[in-house]
Amino acid sequence: MKTEWDYTALADAYLKRPDYAQAAIDAMVAIAGVNAGDKVCDVGAGVAHLTLMLAAKEFDVIAVEPNDAMRANGVKRTAHFGNVAWHEGTGEHTGQADGAFSLVTFGSSFNVCDRQAALKETCRMLEPHGWFACMWNHRDLMDPIQTLIENTIKDMVPSYGYGTRREDQTAVIDASQLFGPVVHLDARVVHQQTVEECVEAWRSHATLERQAGNRFGAVVDAIERQLVNLGKPTIEIPYQTNIWMAQKR
Repeated sequence: MKTEWDYTALADAYLKRPDYAQAAIDAMVAIAGVNAGDKVCDVGAGVAHLTLMLAAKEFDVIAVEPNDAMRANGVKRTAHFGNVAWHEGTGEHTGQADGAFSLVTFGSSFNVCDRQAALKETCRMLEPHGWFACMWNHRDLMDPIQTLIENTIKDMVPSYGYGTRREDQTAVIDASQLFGPVVHLDARVVHQQTVEECVEAWRSHATLERQAGNRFGAVVDAIERQLVNLGKPTIEIPYQTNIWMAQKR
């Protein structure tokens, strides 16, 4: 089961992406009331950034990922956990059993799904009163370095936009009529990277790749030049982890 977009070429670059803010994940788990041994499904698990955080809490984690290269990286990164199993599937068609999970998560993947179809599939998978959660790390665009990067992108791709990944997901979840009131959580996390690692992370930016088209490589090269010109071996990148979660009716 594959998705419309092929992430194969981006799979290794995804390893350089930041983890989610621990405080936000802790709050999500507390609200959902999930305990060690409970079944959790991480949909669009990619290279396991969220999966690893869920596994560390001793949940019984099923990671669903459609892309073979992404899933292979995720399998390697979680190999030391005995409580993680990987499956091929999409947000709309996970291949998982009815009513099997206490919590279903989408870490930076809900925006590449048919969101209403994914919510319907999530509701099917959840046990009574189980919880749905979707999340993204949003760069702080007011940070001077991030402002520099944004200006570089807009100069080369004037129509560039972030699409649904930066939207408030409340209305979409409410429209499904499958879940109760939406809870929004956020927490700050600062990710430190070398310039080389930062550039490699940009090479995993699928939204930019789709919109830049054949200029994608040139845009990333321009970002690299801007970062090198800062004369800093490492840079701090401030993110806000944003989570929207809701309980099955």
